[in-house]
Amino acid sequence: MPDTIKYLLDESRLPRTWYNIQADLPVPLPPVLHPGTKKPIGPDDLAPLFPMALIAQEVSLEREIEIPGPVREIYRQWRPSPLFRARRLEKALQTPARIYYKWEGVSPAGSHKPNTAVPQAFYNREAGIRRIATETGAGQWGSSLAFAGALFGIDVTVFMVRVSYNQKPYRRALMETWGARCIASPSNETDSGRAILAQRADHPGSLGIAISEAVEVAAKSDETKYALGSVLNHVLMHQTVIGVEAIEQFEMANDYPDIVVGCTGGGSNFAGIAFPFIGAQLRGGKKVKVIAVEPAACPSLTRGKYAYDFGDTSHLTPLVKMHTLGSTFTPPGFHAGGLRYHGMAPLVSHVQELGLIESKAYHQTTCFAAGLQFARTEGILPAPEANHAVRGAIDEAIRCREEGVSRSILFNLCGHGHFDMQAYMDYNAGLLTDQSYSPEELALALSGLPSVS
Repeated sequence: MPDTIKYLLDESRLPRTWYNIQADLPVPLPPVLHPGTKKPIGPDDLAPLFPMALIAQEVSLEREIEIPGPVREIYRQWRPSPLFRARRLEKALQTPARIYYKWEGVSPAGSHKPNTAVPQAFYNREAGIRRIATETGAGQWGSSLAFAGALFGIDVTVFMVRVSYNQKPYRRALMETWGARCIASPSNETDSGRAILAQRADHPGSLGIAISEAVEVAAKSDETKYALGSVLNHVLMHQTVIGVEAIEQFEMANDYPDIVVGCTGGGSNFAGIAFPFIGAQLRGGKKVKVIAVEPAACPSLTRGKYAYDFGDTSHLTPLVKMHTLGSTFTPPGFHAGGLRYHGMAPLVSHVQELGLIESKAYHQTTCFAAGLQFARTEGILPAPEANHAVRGAIDEAIRCREEGVSRSILFNLCGHGHFDMQAYMDYNAGLLTDQSYSPEELALALSGLPSVS
């Protein structure tokens, strides 16, 4: 039996713990602040939105958090996810680099998002919660939470960014198939949505607006909690099953990455692949070059300001210190909807400030070109978000060719593009264009950052 098959069938290979990078950081993460008092918040401040078990994980400094048995049982359906070497892509690039990718598209929802959707639904069910409100951009997170809600008997309401709601009807259909209710955001169902629509009736929406609507629904009901698919510490921690598995898989391959690449929007899939390797480095292991790749049309890491800001547009959330473009910033409607968020996860922002990662920004056409080359060599069609990681990995491999050095490159292929065919049709027809944000709008959004001493 091939080693890959043995690995996939061996339950002992399934991680038993999530990794918490906060235990190894040389400088602690800046605290979350109450927007009114500007003082650090406590667990009670978050209790209206999250079950206490997730709040405890959010502030935990333990290096390892045990994965509950019922969560591992569901993980077994697709975890451990396979690690592949992209030999045909290497040959096409004529590079001496060894290119590996962790393939997260094998999950039921087709992306990495169930890695956190399942535990979040589990902890809510354990707390007696039967309804969850959330937001989604491209739909990977909304469909994943719909999947997890169906497994644990929880009703899920998803506010989907309107431009993606229109671009990606099959993601919406997938959510509804799993029993969730999907609403285009901004909507007339919340005060936040109505206020936005009063200013602009055809507003394309943003993740910040969708978050406001979902938070409002949860805050107004004792029976409803809120779930977030990225940004927060516990969400990033759940995703580290990706990197934890990859470290063991590299041991089996008798190799170790020199370079780790991940696409970044809110930061969850990037943290999932990168944080375990950064943690190993911080504990005295091999130094790894870690690259976060983001869209040039929504470049929080490369163009944003590192400051305290709201996570939503209507300012219903606490203040977190992150790289931000401003909570009122609305990015253009490029196809990588999962990367259209005004801020970056505080932990990802923090490790960049510590010099542990570097970041790059690409426009969408060069990313689609990379995705097409990957599909034609490796046979897998990446999601538009994942194309950013493919682009970053290809560029590093080309650099190896130009320098005449052999390096090991790992990137996270975080999901498939089977629901994004219109974007590929547009690209192949020459209709897909690069989009840029308005510098004036960015300046205006940044001028409205809250004042925190």
